[in-house]
Amino acid sequence: MADLDLSPQADAFRAAYTAQIRARLLVDGASTLDADGPLQRKTPLTGRGFLTYNDLGGVTGAELDALIARQCEHFGGHGLSVEWKTHGTDPDELPGRLLAAGFEAEDRETIIVGEAAGLAVEPRMPEGVRIREVTERADFEKIAAMQAVVWGYDCSWMADALTRDVGDVGDPTVVIVAETDSGEVVCAAWVRFHEGTEFSSFWGGSTLAEWRGKGIYKAMVAYRANLAVARGYKYAQVDASDDSKPILRRLGLLAVETTTPYVWRP
Repeated sequence: MADLDLSPQADAFRAAYTAQIRARLLVDGASTLDADGPLQRKTPLTGRGFLTYNDLGGVTGAELDALIARQCEHFGGHGLSVEWKTHGTDPDELPGRLLAAGFEAEDRETIIVGEAAGLAVEPRMPEGVRIREVTERADFEKIAAMQAVVWGYDCSWMADALTRDVGDVGDPTVVIVAETDSGEVVCAAWVRFHEGTEFSSFWGGSTLAEWRGKGIYKAMVAYRANLAVARGYKYAQVDASDDSKPILRRLGLLAVETTTPYVWRP
């Protein structure tokens, strides 16, 4: 397994992730959840559908092709794109069969897991920057604008997504920003609390280029870890990019799995 931690502790984290989180779908009031064979399927009214699973239950070859084709038919019938969340431990044939069906691979990420208590230190921000929890649409629009600067493409959809996330009754979400004294958002991140599990998951963390290397990302991790510990969650989990993975591993989190989204568009 590529660049993964293989210690007994990492094995325990990997087992907990697989048992509690891997096949979990985020619940919201605007989506339908169902299953097709081994797949757990989320069909929203708009946006992108989602497919996940613990394993494929021995489905291979032509049977796997048929399972994939049914997902394209299902989501295509709703006029929706769909993400199939693959993992590095999936059967070797899966990526090729997804590509043959018209899916496209996005960037691979590394699933990083650690104990939240070990991250829950006092956040230390650079002078003139503070962390603030946000719930208002105007703040989510500022986050979307900041993300567009970081990534170089339109991120206006994010304001809608964050508005939905903080309003969901299942798996509560807290959104935080790092902002200057003048009100400029320089970093944004959020944490989901997966009810009925031991896991919180950390998302976001994009930071304006001129503010990188000042400890802001690390402080945002610490702030969210404190929230997780206060709510009784044992683990913090991140789908980490190549940029954030080294920071998180230096903080003591362990790389337990890789994941690559494969996206199909009608």
